[in-house]
Amino acid sequence: MDVLHSKIVGEGKPLLILHGYFGMGDNWKTHANQFAEKGFEVHLIDQRNHGRSFHTDAFDYELLVQDLHAYIQYHHVVKPHILGHSMGGKTAMLFAVEYPELIDKLIIADISPKEYPPHHHEILAALNSVDFSVQNTRGLVDAKMAELIPEAGVRQFLLKSLYWKEKGVLAFRFNLKSLTENNKEVGVALPSFTVFEGETLFLSGEKSHYITDDEVPLIKAHFPNSTIKTIANAGHWLHAENPNDFFKEVISFL
Repeated sequence: MDVLHSKIVGEGKPLLILHGYFGMGDNWKTHANQFAEKGFEVHLIDQRNHGRSFHTDAFDYELLVQDLHAYIQYHHVVKPHILGHSMGGKTAMLFAVEYPELIDKLIIADISPKEYPPHHHEILAALNSVDFSVQNTRGLVDAKMAELIPEAGVRQFLLKSLYWKEKGVLAFRFNLKSLTENNKEVGVALPSFTVFEGETLFLSGEKSHYITDDEVPLIKAHFPNSTIKTIANAGHWLHAENPNDFFKEVISFL
């Protein structure tokens, strides 16, 4: 049985962090150190097909939930808080409704339980356009992706998953083939009539459109004990765009 790769920082109450699509636990290093200073044992988890975790052809939230369940058992983690961003938030929501007794508090960053139509097409096209036999430096990979992704910030985020597979050969850490084939899985809704009664915080980026007023009744139906807060001057990557307010909201909730 493969166990998800993670980096564990600090001691105290366990806090599991689940990254978003194309991300990895390392994206959360700065926050992890801050949470650790506040007395948490922070687990920066790489979900399957991401970071240093195992690659599989199959990819959906049910599998991601089972991976997380196996991880918790393997590491003997007792009643953790779980924080999930975007895709990681979808994993965290499904885990919470399936295993409510295993977790304490839930924090969902900029995603709601609703279905999102498949997007990320430009990102997938840009990533698939890279030929590592030709684009054999970070600069060349960046320039190639810039043909389809004008936003430097998005490219910088994706380039964090670039590594030297062997001398002179670059590769992405995520499983691009599986993520491309299973792209529609990333937007699926939380199953109807599922409920988590525990304390839950939803954080929405002020400039993001992932959580709107329309989603509030749906959020309340699935998570009756939830609060929704907006992080000012931040889009979908709210933890990176306004890290101070993000951290303050999470710590005061925990």
